[in-house]
This record gives sequence, C-alpha cells and structure tokens, in this order.
Amino acid sequence: MDFFSSMNVSSSALSAERTRMNLISSNLANANATRTPEGGPYKRKDAVFAATPLENGFNRVLDRAAGRDVRQVEVMRIVEDQNPPRLQYDPGHPDANPQGYVAMPNVNVVEEMADMINATRSYEANVTAVQAAKSMALKTLEIGK
Repeated sequence: MDFFSSMNVSSSALSAERTRMNLISSNLANANATRTPEGGPYKRKDAVFAATPLENGFNRVLDRAAGRDVRQVEVMRIVEDQNPPRLQYDPGHPDANPQGYVAMPNVNVVEEMADMINATRSYEANVTAVQAAKSMALKTLEIGK
C-alpha cells in the first residue's frame, strides 16, 4: 500500500465517523421530540458502514494479486430504528393519547453517549494513522539529504 492509499483509507474512515457523530448528535438533540414532519415521535438513526475496494483499475488488480486487498470504509446508508416508540404516561402533554400516554422517541441517552465515545475514539485512531503516514513520508524524504 502506498502513501496515498493509506491516506485515502484513513480519510474515508474520518468521513464515516463524522457522519456517525452527526447522527448521534441528532439522536441526542431529538431524544424528547414527540412530533416530526412525518408524524409521530422522532426515530433514532444509525449509519451502516461497509468495506469497499479502495480504487478500481490496474493498481487494485496488482494489490489483490499481491495479497493486499485494500479497502476503505463507506457509509452505505442511514437507517431508522424500527422499534416501537416508548410510551410514557403524561396525561397533560399535548400529544397524549386518550389513555394519557405519550409516544416518546426510542432514543436511549446512555447508549448514545457510549456510541459517541466509540466514534470519538475511532476518529482519534484514524487521525493518528494519518499523522503516522505523514511522518513516515517526511522521514523518507529526509533520506536523500
């Protein structure tokens, strides 16, 4: 894997983790939103990641033949949680049903915070990988001095 391939892999991971962090932020911000334009309470969103080939063409064929099938991460789609909303008894709420229950978003704040820590650590690991690749390239340039 050359310098630019490692940078491409890490940059794709940075972009994917940024998308994941944006979704987590949206989930936390809407943890109590009982109305959406689609109707009903907010539904938790999550990113689906996939490993995809880094590039097409001759370089990819050579890498595969050499046993270096390099893959980058990509956000394939964003999915909504299909679990039913959480019912909370609050007869005074404007969105309460006739029995006094309000359909609340299916967002677990503790789970979202754990996911946020995980996304942050993954982002930091990929920043470190980019810095290491950059450092290696600079050291290589110093050989000729």
